[in-house]
Amino acid sequence: MSDKPILDHQIFTELKDATGEDFAAELVNTFLEEAPGMIGDLKDALAASDADGYRRAAHSIKSNAHTFGATALAELAKKMELGALPAADDLSDATQLEAALTKAGTALRSLIDD
Repeated sequence: MSDKPILDHQIFTELKDATGEDFAAELVNTFLEEAPGMIGDLKDALAASDADGYRRAAHSIKSNAHTFGATALAELAKKMELGALPAADDLSDATQLEAALTKAGTALRSLIDD
């Protein structure tokens, strides 16, 4: 996938410093609740050969991931946003994105549950 770390702890620390620990945790929880739907939107756009919808969904995931310092997830979403639309039955990128989201979610939860 990527040689980027799952999380950039400095970015997450800066977010917590700027917003407060409780609000940062709320933001993380909201993202982790909504991200599967964003991946669903991406898959739906792929199935419909909707390049714009695919890019928008990838962009949303990328932007959110950057906010939390989820660098590997953001990098993969950026690759998808800027790349060509895969064939409608090619879910390999979406599968990788889901795996990256799972790893980022585990890492983010460990930071807000401390």
